[in-house]
Amino acid sequence: MKNIVIFGAPGSGKGTQSDKIIAEFGVAHISTGDVLRGEIKANTDLGNIASKYIQDGKLVPDDLIINMLAKTLDKLIRDANICGGHNLPGVIFDGFPRTIAQAQALDEMLAERGEKVNYVIGLEVDDEELINRIVERGKTSGRSDDNAETAKKRLETYYAQTLPLKEFYVEQGKYVKIQGVGSIDDIYSEIRNALK
Repeated sequence: MKNIVIFGAPGSGKGTQSDKIIAEFGVAHISTGDVLRGEIKANTDLGNIASKYIQDGKLVPDDLIINMLAKTLDKLIRDANICGGHNLPGVIFDGFPRTIAQAQALDEMLAERGEKVNYVIGLEVDDEELINRIVERGKTSGRSDDNAETAKKRLETYYAQTLPLKEFYVEQGKYVKIQGVGSIDDIYSEIRNALK
């Protein structure tokens, strides 16, 4: 399997580039937010526990998220094997990991399945461009958090909690630096070359 983590600050283009990777390489998309909402909506045991944390205004613990991701990955692998005996080409992890502890937990979970993270696509964009993109997106997205003030706070959180992951993956030899400025197709062309 080709397992990819898409990495970058808010507004760096992770969602846009994920869609292009999925379309070309046929990998499955695992979005932490989608998995969380799905478990809660389905009223599963994991979903009910997560819902309680969210209602209390707390972060969902890493082990709970890892269990949800493991369940989702196992289902994707099972479904791929049932549908004509084809193996799953891989997955793209979107919105996870966000901390070194989460990255270590993801490595363990994948290792238990004989898998690993193969590539970490790091979309690198300067702060001014990121804030401009988020504000522009806010004009059409309808998302209340797509404004300059919230964007700055989200970037502060990203630099404090998530950026240390870059070094973690550089040390593993998995980090692929992609200049995230330019046309969407030019940026994707760099990603495609790295994945091939």
